[in-house]
Amino acid sequence: MLRSLYTAYTGMSNEQKRLDILSNNLANVTTAGYKQENTVSQSFDKVLGIKIRDASEAFNDHAIGHMSLGVKLGELYRDYSQGALRKTSGTYDLAIAGDGFFAVRTVNRNGEESEKYTRDGNFRITNDGHVTDSEGNQLKTEGGVLEIPLDATDVAIKRDGSVYADGELVDKIKVVDFEDYDYLEKYGDNLFRAVDGATEKGAVAEIHQGYIEQSNVNSVREMVEMITIERSYQAGSKAIQTADSMMDKVINSAGSVSG
Repeated sequence: MLRSLYTAYTGMSNEQKRLDILSNNLANVTTAGYKQENTVSQSFDKVLGIKIRDASEAFNDHAIGHMSLGVKLGELYRDYSQGALRKTSGTYDLAIAGDGFFAVRTVNRNGEESEKYTRDGNFRITNDGHVTDSEGNQLKTEGGVLEIPLDATDVAIKRDGSVYADGELVDKIKVVDFEDYDYLEKYGDNLFRAVDGATEKGAVAEIHQGYIEQSNVNSVREMVEMITIERSYQAGSKAIQTADSMMDKVINSAGSVSG
């Protein structure tokens, strides 16, 4: 009985965690460049019931069998597949078609600089001519950071990332790709950072000016999955109620003698 309560509880707890992740996906369905998160579930490590000094086993301890302790969240992984490209015609709206990330220069509270990565190409130009994301992080180029002459009237960005201001080559936007995306971790503000073991490789991609890559979250599929999670949670709740009712009958009827 107690095992049934515990197993049902682990199922409900697991579904709650899955719901939290799914809700975050739905909350970011309109976030440019957002990459959907998914989960897999697995059973807890199995334990053995042991016969202790049983005569049938020559008084040796012997495993009765395997018992699962319930379910848990096994892995959180991210789907890096490309989202649809939406046309905006904005001069500094950029989208990557293919693999890779824009590199941006970030500065922490201590003034320390670092490089982060994003698929969100919703950039803008500042009063001093720097091209930044919505958080003020500067877009990196092969020569440093992208800076547009203040007197430029026509800015064109080619598919290879080359930036021209009034017909003059300014710089080339840096696009970074990695051998294994498992070495990228979520940083916040729609950014990723590379962890130890990350290996860069040449990006096979094109940059499209005047486009924004949309989130790759499929809202319909997520809503269907939400219904599935809700029903699984309800099933766990019902299992707990049933086990509780059975335990109540066993405890209250224990020791009673019929007349």
